[in-house]
Amino acid sequence: MTDGLTAIGVPTGLPEGVTVRDEWIPMPDGVRLHTRIWAPADASADARVPVLLEYLPYRLDDWTAPRDSERHPWYAAHGYASVRVDIRGTGSSDGFFDDEYSEQELRDGEAVIAWLAAQEWSTGAVGMFGISWGGFNALQLAARAPAALKAIVTVCSTDDRYDNDVHYVGGAVLGIDMAAWGATMFAFNSRPPRPEVVGSSWVARWKERLDANRPMTPVWLSHQARDDYWRHGSAAEDYGKIGAAVLAVGGWADPYRDAVLRLVEHVDAPVKGIVGPWSHQYPDRGLAPGPSIGFLQETLRWWDRWLKGVDTGVEADPALRAWINDPEPPATYHASRTGRWVGATSWPSTATEAVSHTLDTLRGGRDGDVVVSSPQETGTDAGRFFPFGNATDLPPDQRAEDGRSACFDLLVDESFDLLGNVLVDLAVTSDLPRATVTVRLCDVAPDGSSTLVTRGVLNAARRHGMDRTDPLEPGAPTVLPVRLVSTGHRFVAGHRLRVAVSTSYWPWVWPHGTVATLVLDPSESSVTLPVWTRSDDDDIRFEEPERSTPLAITRVEPSDPLPQRTVTHDVETRTWTLDVDPGYGGGRVYPDGLVFSEDARETYRIRSDDPTSATADSRWAIGLTHTDWAARLETTSHVAADAESFHLVNTVRAWARDGAAGTEEQLVAEHTFRDEVPRTSA
Repeated sequence: MTDGLTAIGVPTGLPEGVTVRDEWIPMPDGVRLHTRIWAPADASADARVPVLLEYLPYRLDDWTAPRDSERHPWYAAHGYASVRVDIRGTGSSDGFFDDEYSEQELRDGEAVIAWLAAQEWSTGAVGMFGISWGGFNALQLAARAPAALKAIVTVCSTDDRYDNDVHYVGGAVLGIDMAAWGATMFAFNSRPPRPEVVGSSWVARWKERLDANRPMTPVWLSHQARDDYWRHGSAAEDYGKIGAAVLAVGGWADPYRDAVLRLVEHVDAPVKGIVGPWSHQYPDRGLAPGPSIGFLQETLRWWDRWLKGVDTGVEADPALRAWINDPEPPATYHASRTGRWVGATSWPSTATEAVSHTLDTLRGGRDGDVVVSSPQETGTDAGRFFPFGNATDLPPDQRAEDGRSACFDLLVDESFDLLGNVLVDLAVTSDLPRATVTVRLCDVAPDGSSTLVTRGVLNAARRHGMDRTDPLEPGAPTVLPVRLVSTGHRFVAGHRLRVAVSTSYWPWVWPHGTVATLVLDPSESSVTLPVWTRSDDDDIRFEEPERSTPLAITRVEPSDPLPQRTVTHDVETRTWTLDVDPGYGGGRVYPDGLVFSEDARETYRIRSDDPTSATADSRWAIGLTHTDWAARLETTSHVAADAESFHLVNTVRAWARDGAAGTEEQLVAEHTFRDEVPRTSA
């Protein structure tokens, strides 16, 4: 049923033989989800096709339209119905958004899959794909095993919602995205439905949405250990439930890359993994760091095998195809990395050898314990948690961070490759029950420049498991096992491998309310390196990228642009400020006449000597203007903490103009939310 829907914001130059239409998909409770379908023109009861689904909350009418236009028509031109659905309460879909990956969202997803499988133009075979949110729910729905879902492609996603998402890392509060992503989704979920889709009631519907919208950060902070809230939607809880064939894709510049290795290791269904040099982006889009690959062609091999039964050779591919980065000088932007592809027939791989060193052997013969007590600003050169390919996303030279850390260096006599997770065991005593450690692995060149290779974090209370809280016993020796995020990197002779240990890492890690001092015993501490032992060419090749003609949007540059990223130090007050433009896209004009404006800023502050001085602030201003209507909204989000509690304030104001230019603007909603969340263990 179409209900007279007209697809808006789509390219006019579709591939030959491809049609596009908008529809409503009804849910069991009567809510309708706004849907766009690209399909072969002859798709019908007499020429059925398999279906590909991308299901997420980011607005198919405008915000993801440029990205959607590159891939959905391409799939349709290759014999699939490719479908983009906005989840409940987002975009122009009916209903209200309640939480990320909620039970309602996943039940709706199952209903969408069943509806697509039942259409007369469908063969009944459905695949799901997506990046980030879309990759998350593809994996989560695969774990619910609806009969029609035969295969998925999950990109830059995770199987572990607690310890490998935007909320916690190593059991510590992920300050930079617990605050910033919560603020982003609060703003995103405050956007209106499109009048062209929902009709003249759009302002009333928007008001209902605004009145129902709640900030999610207080909810996330109220679950500080892995509990049932985080187990829900985490495929890692039971990989055996996944019935669909899984192609998992990630990048060394993306924080979710460990999930690729875990899925290849644990999923019983057909599974393959690809990890390239990429950021949090589809790997065909030409965004830094490259090189890009023919990702759509690679996924087509996957779909043709599992949805059409064509022998495309995917089962003969290595279990894991991974890129090994060559060493390069530190930079916040690499257009493309140099390196090579290798293939592992299984994961863990017999071609990887665990090589261990005690930290005592890495420090040039110096004796005795090492005191680790880092200033609170350690971490200001961490780079962005989610690199998107922007100019300031990647970590800069780490020499300043190394100077705030306890460092242990290994001179590289003979070149070698790492592939996998570095493990660091720290034998320590603490003077306080609470502490967090961050371990960075750096490649130090002969000129002293230090390139961050990978890192790991551990809240010491989580050393025996992410679902338990075990405070440290002051003065009692213990071992903190820190698992660094996986990497593929070549160390060359003449460089130094550096292990850097700090007790602070702001704003990635929200500090405890007290400052612990750790005494580290290097003779009982170690680093274990996953050394890739094969040096021969695995002859792994990918085609050059193909995409459909993208939507012809025009970028609108700000009249008074601010720097993307600045770090300032007030010497008198010892206050450090990190000011960031998250760079999600900015202003743009769409072919249908929509003018979309987007202005955001994130600010993080801390004093060198006071962990309770930490604050995270985000502000968003979003505008949508068309010929006969306009909407704009402003949100602010503030997070602070003392030793006992987190304190949060979120505000939203929204205005609408329902009519041609000159019509009076009206205030639609104004809300302030104040929350206090006890600090139980983070």
